[in-house]
Amino acid sequence: MALDLTSFASALKVHYTSDRIENMVYRNNPLLAMVSKMEDFGGKNLPITIITGNPQNRSAAFATAQARTTSSVIKDFVLTRNHDYSVAAIDNETLEASKGDANAFMEAATTEIDGAINSATRSLAVSLYRSGSGSVGQCNASVTGTSLQLKNAEDVTNFEVGQELAFSTADGTGSLKAGTVTVVAVNRDTGELTVDALTAIAAAAGVAADDYIFNEGDHASKIKGLLAWLPSTAPGATAFFTVDRSSDVTRLGGIRYDGSALPIEEALIGGIHRAAREGASPDVCFMSFSKWDELAKALGSKVQYIEEAVKTGQAFINFRGILINGPKGPVKVIADQNCPSDRAFLLQMDTWKLYSLGKCPRILDSDGLKMLRQSTADAVEVRVGYYAQLGCKAPGYNVNIKLD
Repeated sequence: MALDLTSFASALKVHYTSDRIENMVYRNNPLLAMVSKMEDFGGKNLPITIITGNPQNRSAAFATAQARTTSSVIKDFVLTRNHDYSVAAIDNETLEASKGDANAFMEAATTEIDGAINSATRSLAVSLYRSGSGSVGQCNASVTGTSLQLKNAEDVTNFEVGQELAFSTADGTGSLKAGTVTVVAVNRDTGELTVDALTAIAAAAGVAADDYIFNEGDHASKIKGLLAWLPSTAPGATAFFTVDRSSDVTRLGGIRYDGSALPIEEALIGGIHRAAREGASPDVCFMSFSKWDELAKALGSKVQYIEEAVKTGQAFINFRGILINGPKGPVKVIADQNCPSDRAFLLQMDTWKLYSLGKCPRILDSDGLKMLRQSTADAVEVRVGYYAQLGCKAPGYNVNIKLD
C-alpha cells in the first residue's frame, strides 16, 4: 500500500501510544514525573479552595466568645490554563520518496516527532520551577559581539542551537526589547551562547548585563511554577489567581528560608524544621545536580542513598535520591536539571497537582488527525502541545530554600 497521510496517521497511533510518550516525557524530569496529575481540567477555570484561618470566636469568658462574629478565612485560587506548542515538520519530498516503505518514513519522521515532544517536555519541566515569566536565563556582564555569557552557567540546559531569543530588563513584566537573535552554538561547559547578531536587539543599550532571556513568544506566558507559588520574596498585594496573598504571606505564599550562609546540609535541615513548625510534613526536596553533589560530599560516609520508583503508564522510572531525616519523617532529596542552582524546593507532594486538558504534553489530534498538510510549505506537520496549570492546595506547607 502506498504511504499516504491516512495510512501514516494509523502508523502514528500505533507508534506513539500514551505509555511511550509518558516514558519520553518523564524519564529525565523528576518533578514532572512525581507531581500528581489531573487530566480533565475542562471549563473556563478551576478554583482551589483553601482555609487559612479558623473562626476566632473563642475566649475564657463565655460572653466574650459568644459576642464575636468571626468566621473561617477561606480563599479561592482560581486557576486558568496556559498553553505551549511544538511542531514537527517533515518535507513532502521525504514523504513521497518513502511510498511503499512505511518503515523508512517512520524512521525519518520519528526523529522529528520525538524532537518536538522532547522540546515541549523540556519547556514544561523548566516552567514547573519558574515564576511564569517565561525567562530561561539571565545575561552576565560579558555581552559582546556574538558572545553571550549566562549569569548562571547551569541555565545552559535551557538553550539549544536554533532557538530564537528575546530580551527584557524585567523578568516577565514591562515589555521586550525589539528584535530577536538566534542561537548558533552552545558551550555547555562555560555557559556561553554564540548568537547570530546581538546588535539585532534595537534598544538603546542593546543586550545588557542582567537582561532576562526568553524564548521568543514565551514572555509572561508560561504556567505558574514553584517560584510563583513560593516566591523568593514575600508576595505583596498583587492578585495571584485572584487572591491577595499579603494577608498571610506564609499560608498563601509559602515559606522562605535563607540558608545561603549555612552548609548545605544545615540549610536543608533548617528548612525542614521551619516547615514542621507550620504543621507541614515535607517528603521530597528538589535541587540542582551541582547542589545534590555538594550535599552528597558534605554528608560523606553518613550519606544514605535511596531509589524512588515512579509509575508511568505500565512502566516504572527510577530516580536516585539522598535520604534526610526530619521531625515528621524522612525527606528524599532528588536532583533535577530544571531546578535553579541557587534554590532547593522542599515540598509536601500531596499538596501539588498538575491540572491539564488531556495528557501533558501530547500530540494534538482533536480532529482525529495526527498529521496535517502545511498550508505555506511543501511539508506536513505534527503538532505537540499542552493546556495546563500547576496548582497547590496548601502553599504554607512548602519551602523555597535559598542556597549560596
